[in-house]
Amino acid sequence: MTATLFIDADACPVKDEAYKVAARHGFKTFVVSNSWIRVPLTPAIEQVVVDAGPDIADDWIAERCGPGDVVVTNDIPLADRVLKAGGAAVAPNGRVFTLDTIGSALASRSIGEHLRSMGEVTKGPAAFANADRSRFLQALDQLVVKAKRVVPPPPRRP
Repeated sequence: MTATLFIDADACPVKDEAYKVAARHGFKTFVVSNSWIRVPLTPAIEQVVVDAGPDIADDWIAERCGPGDVVVTNDIPLADRVLKAGGAAVAPNGRVFTLDTIGSALASRSIGEHLRSMGEVTKGPAAFANADRSRFLQALDQLVVKAKRVVPPPPRRP
């Protein structure tokens, strides 16, 4: 059993960075999206194209994620499912979701949805910046190193 990196790839601005970290640490990577996107041609990276529709890519990832796996996503409900399955989740801006913070993230999301349903105009997320990319790389590297301790590599044959 080896640790895996899952990328919720639709609109993910840090796919290339995630590929590099995964390659450096020897992680199998699944790039999950609703449509075809270009991925590096390597056996360590597998593209998965799911049907279009709400939460289909999220469901595919959540059904396969487990202890020692890492998921890159901006989707807070998916991050919650990943954490409940024993995995780790990080947003493209470097925000690491934890069991201690996911409840408030879900509540904030719910409040924002409620306000928008009442016609309120909300400002939305901040624009993605180079500092976000840097925070993401640092956070992903830390999560991957931690995940490798959860799922040890297979024994070497003599």
